[in-house]
Amino acid sequence: MMTMLATITPPSSTLKSTTTGYLKLHLKFSVSVSQSARRRCLDQSLFCTRDPISSSSRVVAAASASNTSNLVEEFDPEIPVERALTPPSSWYTDHQFHRGELDRVFYGGWQVVGCSDHIKDNRDFFTGRLGEVEFVVCRDDDGTINAFHNVCSHHASILASGSGRKSCFVCPYHGWTYSLNGSLVKATRMTGIENSALNEMGLKPLRVAVWGPFVLLKVTQATWKKEEDVESDGLVASEWLGSSSGRLSEGGVDSHLSFICRREYTIDCNWKVFCDNYLDGGYHVPYAHKGLMSGLDLETYSTTLFERVSIQECGGGGSKAGEEDGGFDRLGSQALYAFVYPNFMINRYGPWMDTNLVIPLGPRKCKVVFDYFLDSSLKDDEAFIRRSLEESERVQMEDAVLCENVQRGLESPAYDKGRYALVEKAMHHFHCLLHRNLKI
Repeated sequence: MMTMLATITPPSSTLKSTTTGYLKLHLKFSVSVSQSARRRCLDQSLFCTRDPISSSSRVVAAASASNTSNLVEEFDPEIPVERALTPPSSWYTDHQFHRGELDRVFYGGWQVVGCSDHIKDNRDFFTGRLGEVEFVVCRDDDGTINAFHNVCSHHASILASGSGRKSCFVCPYHGWTYSLNGSLVKATRMTGIENSALNEMGLKPLRVAVWGPFVLLKVTQATWKKEEDVESDGLVASEWLGSSSGRLSEGGVDSHLSFICRREYTIDCNWKVFCDNYLDGGYHVPYAHKGLMSGLDLETYSTTLFERVSIQECGGGGSKAGEEDGGFDRLGSQALYAFVYPNFMINRYGPWMDTNLVIPLGPRKCKVVFDYFLDSSLKDDEAFIRRSLEESERVQMEDAVLCENVQRGLESPAYDKGRYALVEKAMHHFHCLLHRNLKI
């Protein structure tokens, strides 16, 4: 992406950030999306093309799967971290491996696609993309949150774009019109057409749920019907977060905070490089983030592993840091860094929470979407917001350089596999979860 995994367009109201004009990012905020040469089956086996038309195409698909299977088996999740080797560099560079990840890692479970502030009011909507799945999320006139494939049932035109408010979705191609609950309400110039079950040609639903401030989607088999499964907060939390949901709630992750703004970064590295950097147990902080280091107490750093989540915690400078910096204290007394497999990060510190959604754009490129939330008591403190985001921006620039350098090294013939430090057990946990999903 380029096959883009997820591009989320927030409503125009979110652009009214108190930080407007304060930051000038040094990375590109948008990428072009090129279509895949062939479509993948979301509900069939890995690397299987739809309706192969020749024996040669089946041979190519089988060879591709076999090659990827061999790459997967180069990592052994049964070896403990103190003796384990990291996955081979091909996990971060191989095109076939990347395609397999989209099918097996990103289409199987809940994926964060936005925050509930993007659909706060009835008739609000936003659109996006999960792999090859175009989606639209909206709140209908009854206040119900719905999600659909963003594809007209007539001739497959993309139905809606961007974000904002609509009373219905009107196809820009031939004018077919759908309600916000997905039903077809107008099919233009179809009089006289036989055997056209128009009542069955509404928008195809996607599973949608909300936990805390996060909107989640799941790509499922085409046989799933909206009325068959009503998602509860408890069920989603159990499936998405497992036993970590209680700890995250205790850490204030699902508390009410004000949405401040969004920042996006395009980085020339594999999406897993960014995740690995996040999961190294603070290993790189003293060497790469001098400013951040001054506000953290790395002696208190700890990592806790859950089923699909790892939580890293660290004490902060608290009031002492604030006294030394003229009263400015962005991090507070405790920082919590949660990684939700496969690609979502939640950072809760002081009055702030920011989230990082890592979007694969290809084997050597990713986009990271940052959403910033703040305690409502400070949402009008423009000076505090400006300085906090400047501090955060500096850390992101430092991480971007680190990750791009790692990607260049992974592509060098001098490197194949490395070793873990004991503090990197969250990274090892991430690689074990990948192996479980990718094993054929």
